[in-house]
Amino acid sequence: MKAIIGVCACPAGIAHTYMAAENLENYAKKKGYKVKIETNGSAGVENRLTEEDIAAADAVIIAADTRVEMERFRGKPLIEVSVSAAIRKVESIFAKIENGEVSVY
Repeated sequence: MKAIIGVCACPAGIAHTYMAAENLENYAKKKGYKVKIETNGSAGVENRLTEEDIAAADAVIIAADTRVEMERFRGKPLIEVSVSAAIRKVESIFAKIENGEVSVY
């Protein structure tokens, strides 16, 4: 089973951060992936990705409209999208991952 991890963050960190995270999680589960999404919202960092989560991940999705700590993902296939893309275009994000159209960070 492929493992997908991600980070969702927007400047306000209220609704859209959590909508994007929920959408990515639901779609990944539907496709049979193991998934964990960190949220950087108004309540701070929730569901923080561990070094083990990152090491085990086959791909990383960053859905953010604000700065995210990226160095921890060095060497991983990574795709960066807006929070709204994670809400509206989740199929195309996963299609890029499945087709190998993501660069290694």
